[in-house]
Amino acid sequence: NMVMSFRVSDLQMLLGFVGRSKSGLKHELVTRALQLVQFDCSPEVFKKIKELYETRYAKKSSEVAQAQPQQHRSPETLSIHSSYDRGSTVARTSISTTNIDYPALYGKYLNGLGRLPPKVTKPEVRLVKLPFYTTLDELLKPTELVPQNNEKLQESPCIFALTPRQVELIRNSRELQPGVKSVQVVLRICYTDTSSPQEDQYPPNIAVKVNHSYCSVPGYYPSNKPGVEPKRPCRPINLTHLMYLSAATNRITVTWGNYGKSYSVGLYLVRQMTSAELLQRLKTIGIKHPELCKALVKEKLRLDPDSEIATTGVRVSLICPLVKMRLSVPCRAETCAHLQCFDAVFYLQMNEKKPTWMCPVCDKPAPYDQLIIDGLLSKILTECEDADEIEYLVDGSWCPIRAEKERSCSPQCPILVLGSSDVNGLLPTPNGNGENGKAPADVVDLTLDSSSSEEEEEEDEEEDDDDEGPQPKRRCSYEKGLVSAC
Repeated sequence: NMVMSFRVSDLQMLLGFVGRSKSGLKHELVTRALQLVQFDCSPEVFKKIKELYETRYAKKSSEVAQAQPQQHRSPETLSIHSSYDRGSTVARTSISTTNIDYPALYGKYLNGLGRLPPKVTKPEVRLVKLPFYTTLDELLKPTELVPQNNEKLQESPCIFALTPRQVELIRNSRELQPGVKSVQVVLRICYTDTSSPQEDQYPPNIAVKVNHSYCSVPGYYPSNKPGVEPKRPCRPINLTHLMYLSAATNRITVTWGNYGKSYSVGLYLVRQMTSAELLQRLKTIGIKHPELCKALVKEKLRLDPDSEIATTGVRVSLICPLVKMRLSVPCRAETCAHLQCFDAVFYLQMNEKKPTWMCPVCDKPAPYDQLIIDGLLSKILTECEDADEIEYLVDGSWCPIRAEKERSCSPQCPILVLGSSDVNGLLPTPNGNGENGKAPADVVDLTLDSSSSEEEEEEDEEEDDDDEGPQPKRRCSYEKGLVSAC
């Protein structure tokens, strides 16, 4: 509080006392002085700050006393002096306190507010937790972007420095890919709304400059549907590759469009996770016991007294709806009402590239924190390898559903149709007579053996002798042999 009330001359005297550079604009001098207080809290430095503070306000107090006698002071002047006294009291107590929130005051001051935060505590803006980012440190709490004028395009600066521990974490972290470290300094932007945790949301015309270079911001996804505007993925912006990994100060400038909506920015030191790491964590803490899953099946199929239709079973596919392949790690959200699962491997990989966290079965939110691995279905997948679908029954048991194969063999009782003249004879006509006035073809049952067929043929010949009309030709030995062979 004392340092932030200093003038340029006071700041220069303080920095000169510790051998720091005294050149630069006022906000640069304030930055160095606050870093001095935050990282080099020696008794000599605090003594010098207190001396400069008391000298400045003692001088002002004496000037006011000489200009206006005590008996003629106005109530307004008395209130000013009382505020000075209260300020010095607060300063004395703050020096002896170890939990001073310097980063919060520091960040808000450097983001254009230019004054101490009010005494009335307001609800803070909160950002949603991202599964692929584990927060290690909060470098700057979400701070509102304050327009400095009536222009549509605004610029908000932020100056900060990394501690030696943070620099070491970044340097010693593994590389996700060439030039990209797993420990990163990221910038997150959201709406200034304190009612609930906010998702990342970019303001219009956003541009981010780190020190002397502009940082790349994710572009728009092209839309294949006519009349639908392309969407922009709002993700944390990685600033690590453009920062000074030393005790030097880093200057970040956010350019944004002022079109009525209020936005807040925050800086975080995070560790970026991969889909394989999230899958391993899910396998460690997210498996639901098979008995619990079985109880859930029974609950789903329990008879509802208000319903006239009794459900005797429910079918569940063993094919992932995302990639149309057999499930390997079946999972679903705990909030989903269905028993159908999707594959956790592909689900995490898809959200790593384009985070939507929507269930592919019911199209409802399925965030990572609510995912479970179905232990019962995992067991079924190992026991049932020759089916792509199962059915859960009322008692919690299951049975595989296999597709019926087409019968490739011929019927058990084949029928051979023989013509009147040769084996390729004509079929009988609808009126029962053959073509050209010939007798209808004979139908031979192949289930009978050859001897019984010959006896029947002899009986037919005797009956034909008694009947009037032309007698049919006798079958040749070739036809008889064919019938016997069949």
